[in-house]
Amino acid sequence: MKETVKVAVIQDSSIPFDATATTKKACNLIREAAENGAELALFPEAFVGTYPKGLNFDAPVGKRLPEGREDFLRYFNNAVEIDGTEVAQLVDIARECGIFVVIGVIERDGFTLYCTALYIDPQKGLVGKHRKVMPSGSERLIWGFGDGSTLEAVSSNLGKLGAVICWENYMPAVRLAMYDQNVEIYLVPTADDRDTWLPTMRHIAVEGRCYVLSACQYIQLKDFGPDYRSVLSDDPEAVVMRGGSTIISPLGEVIEAPVFNERTILYATLDNASLIRSKFDFDPVGHYSRADLFSLHMDVSVKEVVTKAPSDPASQTSGTNIYREDA
Repeated sequence: MKETVKVAVIQDSSIPFDATATTKKACNLIREAAENGAELALFPEAFVGTYPKGLNFDAPVGKRLPEGREDFLRYFNNAVEIDGTEVAQLVDIARECGIFVVIGVIERDGFTLYCTALYIDPQKGLVGKHRKVMPSGSERLIWGFGDGSTLEAVSSNLGKLGAVICWENYMPAVRLAMYDQNVEIYLVPTADDRDTWLPTMRHIAVEGRCYVLSACQYIQLKDFGPDYRSVLSDDPEAVVMRGGSTIISPLGEVIEAPVFNERTILYATLDNASLIRSKFDFDPVGHYSRADLFSLHMDVSVKEVVTKAPSDPASQTSGTNIYREDA
């Protein structure tokens, strides 16, 4: 890791179902973080594209209702494509401001949506993406499953960066996959604002001996608009996600305490010396790993529905009718 790195954790709200407006807002927040000296900015899960908390898409067991299909149509139309305008704008602002950006988006690929974290390098542009490998609960209805090909951490001038989205952090194998890549700044875009989240982040920091940054939205029901059919509340002032973003040291110390019920940007300066000191008595993939007893198999291949192989010339029967009728 670089000797010191100033980071920013963005706790703000999407403009639900409006990827264009949310991208503009994200660009302004990136510029603000950079003007305050940040070299890395982390945004929450599904910031561009919307985390539709409280929306059930009218999908009782064994049935999908027309109203839910309309909700999905709206959601689909406001997702982003990797080669689309919104991502290009995020790349441009990162380059302009000289800041590395990790941001949660809803990615549209064909007719499937993915909960994705983008890595945007200020010099190199989009250098990686991670698709959530295990959507939680009802998220499985609206999001596809990522594969191991997007579990690769990213090297940067700041250090080794790895993004793990929300409840993926409860998957021990995913965490170990990150630790094995010597991730130094462990990035958590999330929608979890519960009191139990802070101890989870502290545990990961101590277990991985890495800096942990967690970003969650602060958003109210009224931000979703009057036609949002939430099952959680009908009070426009109700808080849908209350934040709780935080920054943790490699020894589990809380550098920036969770902030609730407000929009804010958390800042901290991380230093490489503290990272190295933390490894003195524990390295989960080094001297404390016991590789003679335990190992993890990880498939990092891209999963394709159809694999096309070249034809075998020997199997071709050019000019011959392979169908015949017995006399």
